[in-house]
Amino acid sequence: MRTLYYSPNSRSDTIVTLVRMLSADVTLHEVTIVRQDGSGVRDPANPHPEGKVPYLTDGDDAVRERGAIVLYLTDAYPDAGLGPLAGEAGRGAYLSWLSYYQGVMEPLLILKWAGVEHPAINAGLRDYDTMIERLAEPLRHGPWLLGERFSAADMLCSSPFLWFTAMLPEEPAIRDWVERCKERISVVAA
Repeated sequence: MRTLYYSPNSRSDTIVTLVRMLSADVTLHEVTIVRQDGSGVRDPANPHPEGKVPYLTDGDDAVRERGAIVLYLTDAYPDAGLGPLAGEAGRGAYLSWLSYYQGVMEPLLILKWAGVEHPAINAGLRDYDTMIERLAEPLRHGPWLLGERFSAADMLCSSPFLWFTAMLPEEPAIRDWVERCKERISVVAA
């Protein structure tokens, strides 16, 4: 039995929406978390080693980090068509976007929000403007990160801009894409 540990109004919301879009057989288990403003408490019912969300368990297996959970679930529920499978066109781009989100986008967005800059960040991750340009490149040629195909990578990579609208760049290709993602996701929420 798969169980997703989540907390409303957190980064786990995207995964809850994905579970619904996949029509996945996943039990949703709400837990409390420590919030960025210091409020909240770690929930003893949350098995995540750091008390964070989302966290997915599947029998004796466990998956943490949103990109990994997205991949795990889209591979487990291929009929929904939200992620190319191994051997399908677009698989490399899909894996790259999931990893780019975790390894570059989210850290740069957090660092920008926190007002932290350093040459080592630029050397390792690049800078915020470069990240925005990488994101905009495929969106100038197609409506989605994988061209004509909407995927869970669109959900993941657009999610910070849906939550932190002040971080939404002026780049029209990204603004239009975020709006398309918002419309697509709102259908599920309704």
